[in-house]
Amino acid sequence: MRGPLLAIAIGAVVAGCSSTPRAVEPDRIDVTLVAPTDQVKNAVTDVLTRGGYDVEWADEQRVSTGYREEIPGPWDWMLRWWFGTIKSRVEAEVGPATEQTTRLRLDVLSEGKDGLFTSWDSVTSALPQSAENQLRLIKKELQIL
Repeated sequence: MRGPLLAIAIGAVVAGCSSTPRAVEPDRIDVTLVAPTDQVKNAVTDVLTRGGYDVEWADEQRVSTGYREEIPGPWDWMLRWWFGTIKSRVEAEVGPATEQTTRLRLDVLSEGKDGLFTSWDSVTSALPQSAENQLRLIKKELQIL
């Protein structure tokens, strides 16, 4: 009786460990804002910096960030790499649509893990770091809510 139960238990563990990761839809916003391009660039930089991201403009239209700092101080690495959590970074494109409007495309790339011995997988963005919330904060900064 123990043999079949043991085989079923081992089979369940192996099947659970070997499943394919679920597909996660990209967290993307693509909008046109009624504001000049320079103002949108400044708002994007300010919002992402206040959100804990290191902002770096690759050129006149593209910005990317490093992973968001979850805890200020020297323990941020332990939270991310040892205990596991969700880490996120942002890529954005800001360009003129017309003279008074700006096209903004914002991608939030999130990865998560449960602990020390698990690997990072793509996950749905946490609400405070979601592309929709970043857009809301950018609109608030531009005073166009």
